[in-house]
Parts: sequence; structure tokens; C-alpha cells
Amino acid sequence: MPRFIMMVVVAAVVAVLFAGPALAFQCPKLIAQINTESGNRLDAASAGAKQKATEAQKLHAEGKHADSEKVAKEGLAMLGKAM
Repeated sequence: MPRFIMMVVVAAVVAVLFAGPALAFQCPKLIAQINTESGNRLDAASAGAKQKATEAQKLHAEGKHADSEKVAKEGLAMLGKAM
């Protein structure tokens, strides 16, 4: 029985360790989506969204993935792309 419990604990720790980095990859995907959607547009919404993408990229580089994702989603909302 103690061996089974130890295996369950190890499996849970491994799952937690792999879940964090997997969520971190959401940021670049959202930033790329902003850049694709704004493309060659020259309107105010596009300019604001590009600014949000730059800010999100900076936050992502600093390891602040939750903040980066929030800012990127705000940028997509400016383009009318709700997430």
C-alpha cells in the first residue's frame, strides 16, 4: 500500500510540473493571432491591438504568463475577436 501511495504522489507531482509550461505556450499563440488579425490595417483598433501585443510579448518574456494572456486577450477584443 505505501508503494501505491508513493506512485500516486509522484504522478501528481509530475502532472503539476508539466501543466505549468503547457499553459505558458498560450501567450505566443494569442500574440501571433493579434499580429495576423491586425495585418496591414491602419485603423485605431489595429494600432491599439498591436500595442497590446507588444506589451503581452514583454510580459511573456518576463515570465508573467497570466498577465500576458490577459493583455493579449484585451488586444484581440479591440479587433473584435473575443476569446
